[in-house]
Amino acid sequence: MASSGPPSSCCCPGAAPGAHQSLAEMDFERGIWSAALDGDLGRVRKLVEKRVDPSQPDQAGYTALHYASRNGHAAICQFLLQSGAQCNAQTHGGATALHRASYCGHVAVARLLLAHGANPAIADDDGMTSLHKAAERGHSEICDFLMQHSPGLKDLQDKKARRACDLVPDNSTLRDLLDP
Repeated sequence: MASSGPPSSCCCPGAAPGAHQSLAEMDFERGIWSAALDGDLGRVRKLVEKRVDPSQPDQAGYTALHYASRNGHAAICQFLLQSGAQCNAQTHGGATALHRASYCGHVAVARLLLAHGANPAIADDDGMTSLHKAAERGHSEICDFLMQHSPGLKDLQDKKARRACDLVPDNSTLRDLLDP
């Protein structure tokens, strides 16, 4: 008797045999982190109303605020901050939500975080501040804003003794703004 193919434990059409998610992946998708990453304010609200800690880190140390900041979801960031999220929470690598917003060029989120007490001088494990992160990506508007807020940032060096101006892409006019 010929078989029509490998046995499948899933009856869903198009499902790949043997495909599965780890418990950590399922927790992420059900958790506040996925909702914040996706920009789903309604789901973030429901989770916080169910007493989910808005500063609860995932396995890598990222909080919902990190994910919302990375993707520029200002309304979710605002809600999380009003719900008690820690704006200076750091990942296992030392990144803050302000690092994420700065690296991705989200000025409105950076303004919001600073208004809620984010510390732009916090360095990640590489010694990089939010200004380093913004400069590395050539985000002049955030660099300008961060320097107006905290002028001393331009003199801070990372662990490789680089200032933010040393990280600016070669084709950027940002170097003139950051050079001391």
